[in-house]
Amino acid sequence: MRPFLLTPASAPAAPSTLLCLLLPLHQQSRNNIRLVHAASNPQPPNNRTSSLLRRGRFFATSSSSQMAAPADAPGGSANAFEVIRAHQAKAARLPPVEEIRTILDQSVRGVLATHSQEHAGYPSGSMVDFACDQDGSPILAVSSLAIHSKNLSGNPKCSLLIAKDPEDRTDTVSDEEKDSVRSAYLRRHPEAFWVDFGDFSFLHIKPKAVRYVSGVATAILGSGEFSAAEYKDAKVDPISQFSAPIIGHMNKDHADDTKLIVQYSTNVDFAYMLDVDSLGFNVKAGYDGTVLKLRIPFPRQAQDRKDVKTLIVEMLQAAKASPSQAE
Repeated sequence: MRPFLLTPASAPAAPSTLLCLLLPLHQQSRNNIRLVHAASNPQPPNNRTSSLLRRGRFFATSSSSQMAAPADAPGGSANAFEVIRAHQAKAARLPPVEEIRTILDQSVRGVLATHSQEHAGYPSGSMVDFACDQDGSPILAVSSLAIHSKNLSGNPKCSLLIAKDPEDRTDTVSDEEKDSVRSAYLRRHPEAFWVDFGDFSFLHIKPKAVRYVSGVATAILGSGEFSAAEYKDAKVDPISQFSAPIIGHMNKDHADDTKLIVQYSTNVDFAYMLDVDSLGFNVKAGYDGTVLKLRIPFPRQAQDRKDVKTLIVEMLQAAKASPSQAE
């Protein structure tokens, strides 16, 4: 059984010109990942996994990573938004499958959908905590008293939805695996003393496929489905582990600097950081009353946490030295 989407019976009204321009900017959306379990005959791994779209790293050219701000662009807001759109189309991003691994590695909570035992034929959703093992497979600590545990005992197929701001199969962890799985779970949830209660056990979700939704109308950014092999081979971005302290520091102590860096690339009224990886950072920004999620690429790939600071300082110095700031 393949997943499907329900669509309205009547076609929605045509979006405005401004909306058509802004939809590709990855705004007004969240990154969503669904781990899906293939039907009884799963498709073999895609042999084209080395394609540039899925596996390549994309770096912005010098003209796109540090563009002049379009504050004085003729034509007003429409031209300014077009400059923003062009900048975002070239901004360096992690390969989608690496972004998936990174998001899961940094996430701790998701929505587990199981087959309801009480209401046959209907899904049942539960908010659950999880951690990932070394292969990126989610581990759950569940009580035998929970509804989702009872549902899984009748049908082990499920779906786990993880949001950044057909279905999976779960396996009960064997005694041989329990110590390593318990350690992996407690690394992400050190306060979870209840995992040793008698009614709790660990479940291990073995992904058959991973579906990634990068945002509204963002197929060009890599939304799509990846095989279990592609997901397992992908690496967690090494800078993501420092994202929270970096953005916390920047937003608290250097908010004006972040805005200045973003303004050097695109014209915005405000900007604050959302997350950081080795190729750049994402910001929530506003321009002319519209809130956007924008990608700001580094001039080159960051090697470690210290290098992120070096790159941000370089970008700030370039922004301050721009003609628009000198005036």
